[in-house]
Amino acid sequence: MDRRNFLVSFVKLFFAGLFAAVCSVVFYIFPSRERTQNIRYFYLMDEDSLPRKGVRKVDFEYNGEDRTMGSRVYISASDKELTAFSSVCTHLGCFINWDHNKKEFICPCHGGRYGIDGNVTAGPPPAPLARLPLEIKDGKVYIGMKI
Repeated sequence: MDRRNFLVSFVKLFFAGLFAAVCSVVFYIFPSRERTQNIRYFYLMDEDSLPRKGVRKVDFEYNGEDRTMGSRVYISASDKELTAFSSVCTHLGCFINWDHNKKEFICPCHGGRYGIDGNVTAGPPPAPLARLPLEIKDGKVYIGMKI
């Protein structure tokens, strides 16, 4: 192999490697298809157990695709509406707690605070608490989860 053929082969190999690296980065950033998640409703409690006013923590289990999982939601009742909130802080994914004395949700890890409506009142969380679909049928309360 002479010098000219060696350089041509080297340049082709270099650009082929560069092309492969760029393609892999593009496919990583922009996946070909996003996983679609459907909302499935799971039994939460009887309608009589819903709070009339204030917040109630509810722990429940539901069946996922291949295993049983546990979760926690907060049901917030005001004069206007009944809302279900995720128990996960929008800052770094810690679990929040409801403080009955201060009437707010508090993240014990980083000091994030949310009002009874789920909106951020203090601290580092970038977004309000996630609202979950709530459905009442035949006296039973169901919560929607993306699975």
